[in-house]
This record gives sequence, C-alpha cells and structure tokens, in this order.
Amino acid sequence: MITWLLLTYKLPAEPSARRVRVWRKLKKMGAVTIFEAVWVLPDSQRSYEQFQWLVAEIQEMGGEAMFWKAQSELASQEDELVVQFTNQVNVAYQSIINRLVQPQTDLATLAQEYQQVNQRDYFHSELGQQLRERLLTARGDES
Repeated sequence: MITWLLLTYKLPAEPSARRVRVWRKLKKMGAVTIFEAVWVLPDSQRSYEQFQWLVAEIQEMGGEAMFWKAQSELASQEDELVVQFTNQVNVAYQSIINRLVQPQTDLATLAQEYQQVNQRDYFHSELGQQLRERLLTARGDES
C-alpha cells in the first residue's frame, strides 16, 4: 500500500500569475490532480519537503492550503494513480527517444532532459529505464 501526499489550496483570483506559478511548480514536481482540486504525490522525503515549501509559499501569497498524508482504501484507485504518474513521464520519455534517433542530436541536452523527467518518475517507468540504456549506449558510441 502506497502512502500519498495530498495538497489542496485556494489563492486570491488576482493577480492570476500567482495561480499560474503554483500550477507550474506542481507540474514540475510531477503532481497529478484528483477531481481538479487535490494534487497528489507519492510520499517521499523529497515530495514531502516540496509540498511543505509550496504550502508556505501559498500562504505568503495570501492563500490557504491544506496538506495531508493518506492511503487509498481501494487498490484499483491506487493503481489508477500509479498509471497516471507513469503515463505522464512516459510522454516526456518518448519525446526524448524521438529526438535521440534524429541525426546530429544534442546528446548532452537530451541527457539533461532525461534527468529532469527522471526526478518525477516515482514508479520507475520501464520506458525511462530503456531510455537510460539508450543514452548510455549513445554516449559510449560518441567516444
């Protein structure tokens, strides 16, 4: 059973840049939404700290935030969340793979993008592991 971190928040309507800023940070963390109101991450030290900092930032912006730990009572719901997390990183991994096969690709840039996506790969996507191997092979081929 996975422990999940849940965050819900409310910010003043104006300026809208604050809401966009929080939304971008949540997306960068790899958080997913449940019913467009609650953001979810699997529980880890890093995720916990990221949500803690974001709660403080939301409060500093004049907003309100609630932060919880929870476990799903239904395995099917937990499985659905894992699929959501995996799908979102797989889209990013596939984009990198598509560019990796292009002639004269910038391998350093792709490796950096891989590292950024990998930080959001909470469930160790098979596609991510394949990409890692392809990047290592490509790097070895360059030598």
